[in-house]
Amino acid sequence: MRRLVVCFTALCLLTAPAFSAEEPSKLDCENAMNTHDMNKCAEAELDKADAALNETYKKALAAIPEMATEPPYDAKGWENALRASQRAWVAFRDAECNGHIPMFWSGGTGATVEIFGCMSGMTKARTESLKAQYDTK
Repeated sequence: MRRLVVCFTALCLLTAPAFSAEEPSKLDCENAMNTHDMNKCAEAELDKADAALNETYKKALAAIPEMATEPPYDAKGWENALRASQRAWVAFRDAECNGHIPMFWSGGTGATVEIFGCMSGMTKARTESLKAQYDTK
């Protein structure tokens, strides 16, 4: 019996990396049916939203010199203000999504996907806000 338990444990350990290494692109995120798949899909969505935000943020920084006029609204002051705003926004998003949202789940398995969803939603909204403010496409 002990040998059977050891073999089963070894089999589980050997196959676990295969399951955890599955790429979100191979998952059917429209029909995810378990917590693991839902979390992977939600994390992939956050990664896409974060990449879009980073691209838009860089474009916004690049647009500042043409928009800036004179002190204290010169390019350097404007860039510093945007950077400070972005840092504060990231801190707020993280506090809201990683700190506040999990309280509603009391440690339940749905908390992770809800956290990723919160972060994705806020990140997409910030991206759209920067696009509108800085007229970036």
